[in-house]
Amino acid sequence: MIKAILVFNNHGKPRLSKFYQFYPEDLQHQIIRETFHLVSKRDDSVCNFLEGGTLIGGSDYKLIYRHYATLYFVFCVDSSESELGILDLIQVFVETLDKCFENVCELDLIFHVDKVHYILSELVMGGMVLETNMTEIITRIEEQNKLEKQEARDHVLGVLHKIGGNAGIYGKTDDLELDDIQGHGSHQSTFLPKGVRF
Repeated sequence: MIKAILVFNNHGKPRLSKFYQFYPEDLQHQIIRETFHLVSKRDDSVCNFLEGGTLIGGSDYKLIYRHYATLYFVFCVDSSESELGILDLIQVFVETLDKCFENVCELDLIFHVDKVHYILSELVMGGMVLETNMTEIITRIEEQNKLEKQEARDHVLGVLHKIGGNAGIYGKTDDLELDDIQGHGSHQSTFLPKGVRF
C-alpha cells in the first residue's frame, strides 16, 4: 500500500503532498523535510529505492523516487508494493502531467494544484493503485475538462439571461411573453448583446 506521495523541488519546497494515513500537519512537514534530506543527498548513479525515514515508518517502509529536472517524485510504500511497479507508476504520473500541461514544469504544479490532485486521484486512491494505463487516465481528464467547460458556459448563459431579463437591458423587460419573443427574432438575441453567440 502507498502511504504517502510527495513532490518537492531541489530546495525541499513541497509542491504536492498526499498522505494516505493520518498525520498531524506539523508531523507532515517534518516527514517532508526528512524525506528531502534522505533523497537529495543521494547520487544520481545509485538506485532509486531506500528505507523510509524514522518518522514515516523506518525499515518497514521504502521510499521510491525519481528525480526529473527540478522536482523529486517520492512514493512511500510498504513491503507489499513492487519497487519496479512503483517506479513505473511514477513514470506514468509524470508523463500524464506532461501531456495534460504540455511540457509540465514546477509552476504547473503550483498554479494548477486542483488539476494535479485530480490526475493523481485517477492513478491512486486511498493508497491503492487504481489505473496505470495513461490512455485511460487522459480520457478521464478530457471528460472532466469538457464538463468544466460546459458548466462555465451554462453559468455565463445563466448570468447573461438574468441580467438581460431582470434588468431590462437591451430594451427588454421581465414581463415578456414567449409569443413576443418569438415575434421579434430568436430567444438568444433577446438577452444577449449584438455579436455574442454561444
